[in-house]
Amino acid sequence: MATANWIDHEIARNFDRASKAGRRATAAEPRARKARYDAKNDRIVVELTNGCIFAFPPRLAQGLSGAHKADLAAVEVTPAGAGLHWASLDVDLSVPGLVVGVFGTRHWMREIARHGGAATSTAKAAAARENGRKGGRPAK
Repeated sequence: MATANWIDHEIARNFDRASKAGRRATAAEPRARKARYDAKNDRIVVELTNGCIFAFPPRLAQGLSGAHKADLAAVEVTPAGAGLHWASLDVDLSVPGLVVGVFGTRHWMREIARHGGAATSTAKAAAARENGRKGGRPAK
C-alpha cells in the first residue's frame, strides 16, 4: 500500500511540474492560432497567437515538398498550437522550429543548404572573380 501512495505522490508532483513547464513554454514560444495553404502564392501561412503572420513555401519543409495542393490545404494546428499536422501526408512540424528556420531533420536541412550553395547568380560570379584576384577563397 505504501508503494501505491508513493506512486500517486510522484504522479501528482510530475504532473504539476509538467503543467508549469507547459505554461512557461506557451508564454515564451511562438504558437499557431490558425494555418492555411495559400495556393495562389504557394505558401503555408501561419497566424501566431501574438498576432504575427509567418509564411513559408512547402518545398522547404520535409514531407511537404511535392505534395498535392489538396493535401497541403488539409493542414491542422495541434491543440496547444505548438505544431502543424497533415494527416494525409503523415507530417508534423514544430511551430517554434519553423519560426527559427528549421524545416526538417539535420539531413533535410543539409540538403536544402547544398542546393542553395549550388545556385548561381551574377553577384555570386562577380564575388568569385573578385576573390580570385585576391588569391582565392579567404582562409577560415
